[in-house]
Amino acid sequence: MKIVSIVGARPQFIKAVLVSRELRKSHEEVLVHTGQHYDMELSKIFFDELGIPKPDYNLEVGSGTHARQTAKMMIAIEDTLIAEKPDLVLVYGDTNSTLAGALAAVKLHISVAHVEAGPRMFDKNIPEEINRVLTDHVSSFLFAPTQTAVDNLEREGINNGIYLIGDVMLDSFLQFSEVAKRNSRILRELTLGKGEYLLATVHRARNTEIEENLKIVVEAFCSTDETIVFPIHPRTVKYLKQYRLYGQLRDAANIILISPVGYLDSIILTRNARKVLTDSGGLQKEAYFSKVPCITLDEATGSPETVEDGWNILVGSNKGKIVEAVRHFKPEGNQRNVFGDGKASERIVKLIEEK
Repeated sequence: MKIVSIVGARPQFIKAVLVSRELRKSHEEVLVHTGQHYDMELSKIFFDELGIPKPDYNLEVGSGTHARQTAKMMIAIEDTLIAEKPDLVLVYGDTNSTLAGALAAVKLHISVAHVEAGPRMFDKNIPEEINRVLTDHVSSFLFAPTQTAVDNLEREGINNGIYLIGDVMLDSFLQFSEVAKRNSRILRELTLGKGEYLLATVHRARNTEIEENLKIVVEAFCSTDETIVFPIHPRTVKYLKQYRLYGQLRDAANIILISPVGYLDSIILTRNARKVLTDSGGLQKEAYFSKVPCITLDEATGSPETVEDGWNILVGSNKGKIVEAVRHFKPEGNQRNVFGDGKASERIVKLIEEK
């Protein structure tokens, strides 16, 4: 069986690595990198350190508005699919690469398998929400990470092709945690120990493109006396400089600004942080896997289980809530086994073979 797997952004590389490894034991996989994340820090380092096979196609689409980027991807993906004639197209998560791959495939009457189907934030102002919903509704295989995701799909009238398989992010987290312990030097480079810092990431449009929201986040970070390690996303740097906030963050005594890190360093920074501050859906789950309290800089989450279990609190772009959570938020509940057992990748390949 020939399967085309489409990736384009950091979270997808992490989700795809073990699925790709399982697929290649028995099937032909053609790996397509759209180039959505196109610089070394956000792309190539993940292929290198995780051992992801070199892409068979790099579409090099690059940046652009959502419509232009998605359109360029669809054109290039369509050409690739016509040339390769796969039996199935595999897409991941909620990026523009996900939607472009799904739409290009179904227009050519090629079945689509969606890994991480079903999570919802119930806010159509979030571009990623639109991508995920539309992809779910054109997919033949919907690989749901949690029972909540299954319930969301069924409420939307999707009744066929749903499979509860667990979260592939947990697979990768468990697989690479020991590798990270052996190979990562990030804490030594920062001269930090376990529990001596908070980890922060900010990249969502509502926190970066809206000046007032970004200003609130910066002021909240700078007003705490906690050491904050902040791997800073290129688009976040762009807006910080545009709104003249970068200097305030750079000069704050408690903020350690660093370049984006690879997956192994990210695991170590997450597992050893006292708390995590983020608007990243993936990092919310990785904090949960690490049993580290998470403060989410958003009004909603695609992983409500982390909130229900008391390990995640939603504070939005509210300075008072952010500062209060930094000072006082503590987990109040026990974690449930909601994200599976670390074998989701194996289940995906088995189900594709069976069906």
